Amino acid sequence: MKLAAIDIGSNAARLLISEASPKANGEMDFTKVNLVRVPLRLGIDVFAQGVITDKRADHLVDTIKAYKLLLGVYEVKYLKACATSAMRDAANGQAILTRVREETGIDIHIITGQEEASYIYENHIAEHMDPTKSYLYVDVGGGSTELTYFSGNTMVFKESFNIGTIRLLQKQVADKQWQELKDFIRAKVRGNVKAIGSGGNINKIFSLSKRKEGKPLPLELLKDYYKEFSSFTVEERIHAYNLREDRADVIVPALQIYVNVMRWANIDEIYVPKIGLADGLIHALYNEIVGIVSR
Repeated sequence: MKLAAIDIGSNAARLLISEASPKANGEMDFTKVNLVRVPLRLGIDVFAQGVITDKRADHLVDTIKAYKLLLGVYEVKYLKACATSAMRDAANGQAILTRVREETGIDIHIITGQEEASYIYENHIAEHMDPTKSYLYVDVGGGSTELTYFSGNTMVFKESFNIGTIRLLQKQVADKQWQELKDFIRAKVRGNVKAIGSGGNINKIFSLSKRKEGKPLPLELLKDYYKEFSSFTVEERIHAYNLREDRADVIVPALQIYVNVMRWANIDEIYVPKIGLADGLIHALYNEIVGIVSR
């Protein structure tokens, strides 16, 4: 069974196509067939002007048209499409998504920060790790950071904060917002906790670290990368680390967020299973399909 998810973020749009098949133990295995990322950077417009410009809106429509062609080629029958922080904040966000639906037939829903955190949790990574420990999911995007806390085989909380990489680049995050995040973490997260990181930036850091799959990244290593990257210009980062421009500028504020969250939660290492919102949408879509079939 082929499933697909479209994630319209503040920095990029992603199309993930996965194949769902049962394993020998009865659990479902989700194999990535294709992942296409387009750096639309909607947050550049929204967090500065409050709207998405006509040019970026045209690019979004063209991107979804291209995605639709790929869905047809791969013969995907089931799709779940969502938009996050930038579209939530854009005064013309719903109007643009209406245009997308009229021109492509694809319906994209704007989800809340709480819903975003829930979909990321759908990957259920923590449930397959050491049950004696607690885990804090940290998903850093262009417009927001989602935290989900898992302890005692139970989800304790899920919360979203309007602190993201594009907002930080545009100096749209106030000291008060940082303090609110710090106070929340220190009040809610306690004990022997490990972090689970998701998002393109932490995945890139993990790749650069050359760590083996399943091995966590120490907080001290993230601090070192933050210090090292901060000493370079965006252009220098592009050439020194073979980064795309739309990754080279946001990777520093992303590291700032991960480091702060881990420090405030007294977490010394972070696991990077290479999951994200699109993966969570795939899992949620599968559960919806199974629910419909079993009725």
